[in-house]
Amino acid sequence: MPGFPAFAVTVDLVVLTVRDGGLAVLLVERGEEPFAGRWALPGGFVRADEDLPEAADRELAEETGLPAGTVHLEQVATYGAPGRDPRQRVVTVAYLALAPDLPLPVAGTDAADARWVPLAEAGPLAFDHARLLAEAVERARAKLEYTPLATAFCPPEFTVAQLRRVYEAVWGRALDARNFHRKVTGAAGFLEPVGATTARDGGRPAQLFRRGPATSLHPPLLRG
Repeated sequence: MPGFPAFAVTVDLVVLTVRDGGLAVLLVERGEEPFAGRWALPGGFVRADEDLPEAADRELAEETGLPAGTVHLEQVATYGAPGRDPRQRVVTVAYLALAPDLPLPVAGTDAADARWVPLAEAGPLAFDHARLLAEAVERARAKLEYTPLATAFCPPEFTVAQLRRVYEAVWGRALDARNFHRKVTGAAGFLEPVGATTARDGGRPAQLFRRGPATSLHPPLLRG
């Protein structure tokens, strides 16, 4: 019976945040071959004693300084096409990480630089990372329609205007403020009033909310 081919496993992170009113992704400039000098998603090889979520948490902490559990992190898909990595057969598991106001990144030991890049300017990328990025962003955009995922981009207490700006940044389109307010406050369990107001948005004081207990939105907020 022939032996199984040897291969390595990596995790790659699509880390998204909202900066300057738009969606931004964390990219690293590769300091080593292959693709030295090219921009790529942060990630690395899974260690022999690690489970996949542990490896994703470790890589996220190394790139952002944020400990495990402080940001939304979910597995998106697995990619294993032969030849996707010229060094050897490599299977990678892509993770999506979302958080508000993430700090400036610090390049890891194998990277020459790390920075937040507006999504529209993220390319071309090393390996097959353009595909990983596109599919993770579409996952985020779709989940904003039927889950409270948008609150992962917000501070613990936020206004409806702040939440609307998240939707506008992720979807890449302007939304009618009054219609949006009606929909999000009418979705059962989406938002809970904090019982306080803030003037952080300018103008009249706005009501503060926190994420409610809902795990899905009824009715959904459709992009169309």
